[in-house]
Amino acid sequence: MNTILPTPVSPLKIGTRGSPLALAQAYETRARLMAAFDLPEDAFEIVVIKTTGDRVLDRPLKEIGGKGLFTREIEDDMLAGKIDIAVHSMKDMPVEQPEGLLLDTYLPREDVRDAFVTLDGGTLADLPEGSVVGSSSLRRRAQLAHRRPDLNLVEFRGNVQTRMKKLGDGVAAATFLAMAGLNRLKMDEVPRTAIEADDMLPAVAQGCIGIERRADDSRAAEMLEAIHDTASGHRLACERAYLAALDGSCETPIAGLAELEGGTIRLRGEILRPDGSEVLTDAESAPIEDAAKMGTEVAARLRSRAPKDFFSWLDVPA
Repeated sequence: MNTILPTPVSPLKIGTRGSPLALAQAYETRARLMAAFDLPEDAFEIVVIKTTGDRVLDRPLKEIGGKGLFTREIEDDMLAGKIDIAVHSMKDMPVEQPEGLLLDTYLPREDVRDAFVTLDGGTLADLPEGSVVGSSSLRRRAQLAHRRPDLNLVEFRGNVQTRMKKLGDGVAAATFLAMAGLNRLKMDEVPRTAIEADDMLPAVAQGCIGIERRADDSRAAEMLEAIHDTASGHRLACERAYLAALDGSCETPIAGLAELEGGTIRLRGEILRPDGSEVLTDAESAPIEDAAKMGTEVAARLRSRAPKDFFSWLDVPA
């Protein structure tokens, strides 16, 4: 049990998006803080903030601004003092922080794997040639196009409930979700097949919850330190350094996964052409204290091997 902080005069305001998954993550954060400091539920207030990414569902993210669409309004409210901390799905987070904010608290990481979802519970291998698969993730679409170029890929956005309704309406025969989200929502009824990371490397930071705060907020800093998961911190330091060195966002097909093996951290990285026609991979292991440095090095090797036209955003020196 950590040192008990006095119950704040005003509740600690926890900012979050309003989807069922985002709320589940906010409730988990609140529960961990309550347990760490023996505080009652009314010592906290969940503040729902609707983001541009939640409002605009009929266009691909790359057309309306990328990953920041899920965080910008939340961060603006935190800088304005309307909330004290913000709970994020880390795979949605840009690698650069707004000035005045820090993202240095991570909860224990959930299942990192992708889930292949069909109404009948079939596997990817079972899917007939020409079937329609829906996904908003460029990474998943590129990986699928590489493995199954015979399939038809369509844009598919929305929360778990929305995507399942689209399957029921026949918009697509299958889609992908994150195992972490299904687990956190306790949605055991959703028919899914977990895809091993060896077969489909996940998005950077998939399965991890991050908690953001103002850099000058000492109360939030002390409270969040008590619930930070060190192992997740090492893994995210490596993965996000790798992503930053690739100038990555949700607009680019990038996959990466860091795993701990004793005092060693191992990173596997993958970049793809958006149409899946070419895939480059790399891997490296290093001591935990060199996690971020290794992430940068793996990214640099991938950049050096990629043709100039591999990605429009990839600026490989001549």
